[in-house]
Amino acid sequence: MWLIVTVVFAALCVRLGFWQLDRAAAKLALRAEVAERAALPPLPAAALAATPEAAAQHYRRVTLAGRWLADRTVALDNRQVDGRPGFVLVTPLVLADGSAVAVQRGWLPRDASDRSRIAAPLLPAVPVQVAGQLAPPPSRLFAFGADAPGAAIRQNLDLGAWSAEIGVPLRPLSLVQLDGPQTPVDGLRRVMPQPSADVSRHRVYAGQWFLFAALALVLYVGILVFRARRPR
Repeated sequence: MWLIVTVVFAALCVRLGFWQLDRAAAKLALRAEVAERAALPPLPAAALAATPEAAAQHYRRVTLAGRWLADRTVALDNRQVDGRPGFVLVTPLVLADGSAVAVQRGWLPRDASDRSRIAAPLLPAVPVQVAGQLAPPPSRLFAFGADAPGAAIRQNLDLGAWSAEIGVPLRPLSLVQLDGPQTPVDGLRRVMPQPSADVSRHRVYAGQWFLFAALALVLYVGILVFRARRPR
């Protein structure tokens, strides 16, 4: 019986070890894919995806022309940069065909005296050119409840619900605005979110699982040797 328990436990630990190695390999592959897409020529604005298959365009560079829906700006709370809490400002950019793209305009630190105060820079009412990289919709954080529709400060942003709220169809991706010749100097910090690339942690976990498997086998063999040498 103990042999079966030991073998099952060791096999489970080995399987978990290889699972951690697979996660590390997947992160390395994603990081390479992101770098490859970012190095491609800018995506023509006319080729911007309008279907759920938009993930194939993530991390491509693009410049979009449109007009801001400034009064629909949402500040996503509890977004950290360098360990500091703050907001990511997201504003719809209406394109020529009437659809819109959620633009992650940049990050603002939280006001220490009043967390509801947001010194958001003003947006021009004239057509603009916005350059950046395409990305998934803003990441979701844990929330105890749903955000109130129309709220200026929110924890998360669901593009489908937001589209119905603002009355404009939204493309199934977002644009992270980056600093460049066409980007105004407005005090926002702009950083392209990158997929997690911490593979060393997964390798350490894999080593631990393999060690557990080896210890289980050594312990079982040690018990057998002890029993064999014990005087009857």
